Amino acid sequence: MLKSLEYVSLIKPYVPGKPIEELERELGLKDCIKLASNENPLGPSPKALAALKNLLNNPDKVSRYPDGGGYYLKEALCKKFSKVVNISQEEIILGNGSNELLDIAVRTFMQKGDEAVFSSHSFVVYPLAVQSVGGVAREIPHTNYKHNLSEMAKAITDKTKIVFIANPNNPTGTSNNKEEFESFMEKVPDGVLVILDEAYYEYVQDPNYPDSLKYLNEGKDVLILRTFSKAYGLAGLRIGYGISKKEILIEMNKIREPFNTNTLAQIASIHALEDDEHVQKTIKNNELGKKFLYEQLSQLGISYVPTEANFIYIPLEFDSNLLFNELLKMGVIIRPVGPKAVRVTIGLPEENERFIESLKVVLEKIK
Repeated sequence: MLKSLEYVSLIKPYVPGKPIEELERELGLKDCIKLASNENPLGPSPKALAALKNLLNNPDKVSRYPDGGGYYLKEALCKKFSKVVNISQEEIILGNGSNELLDIAVRTFMQKGDEAVFSSHSFVVYPLAVQSVGGVAREIPHTNYKHNLSEMAKAITDKTKIVFIANPNNPTGTSNNKEEFESFMEKVPDGVLVILDEAYYEYVQDPNYPDSLKYLNEGKDVLILRTFSKAYGLAGLRIGYGISKKEILIEMNKIREPFNTNTLAQIASIHALEDDEHVQKTIKNNELGKKFLYEQLSQLGISYVPTEANFIYIPLEFDSNLLFNELLKMGVIIRPVGPKAVRVTIGLPEENERFIESLKVVLEKIK
């Protein structure tokens, strides 16, 4: 029997949530709402959708391989960032979602026995990527659901190659501020890559949120990851990007697959970047939904962690799978994130209301 490498066999694979259509079929339900995967409830930009329709009417564009270097999307990103900083195309890498870029970075800079540092209660893909190359994952306990950056800095050793920092963090929605980041970056030795995972960057309202591009300008070994899956509403097309020093990306591009981002995703992303109005509508919807859910959860006596993202982390005093399954029966899909916590995406007003009304029913039932 063919066997995988020992460190691969020990990996517990990521388990995605089922599509709404499959759950409705299994449970005999209709009109389910999905508040489990932090997608944009408003969907993609109308400009992006119009560009996709035009593209599908052009068979030549679909039948040919995509632009392997993503020239025009990189050009659009450079233009977008030019308002705050000058970035060249050589400082941008595109990925099949920012997830792929995490994996590429690990395969580029780590080998068996190397270490990576990250926080507990953080993105589940970090340890999976590290284990896949036989690396050692060093998980540092969080403090009040936030990265304890001072302890993470202390955990760096001669064997450390990468530090993962999700800011805002998934699944807790918390963020670290400028002072915390500055202190941390001063302690990071040369030769350690700091991956700043900013998938929820567009949702942040904290004025003291760190400017990660500052560290790039200072020549630090950082890889800043962002995505079109969240605020831009293009999760189904799988595209994200990384910003880093040219020297770092030259090495990562040696590992990157030649046509890792498709034509549809590239074109939609270019037009999504142009639609600031849609992004502002998305942020406004998120802020209004956040306020509503905060108020309703407080009235129900349910604690929550204040968020800088488009989801809310809710610690529970009972089994999270119990709440998940009871809500599922009512056509409301959320995400258990541990034995006694759930993560709930902030949806449209009517979806948020339905979640609260369903939650009230479940709480009465399990009293």
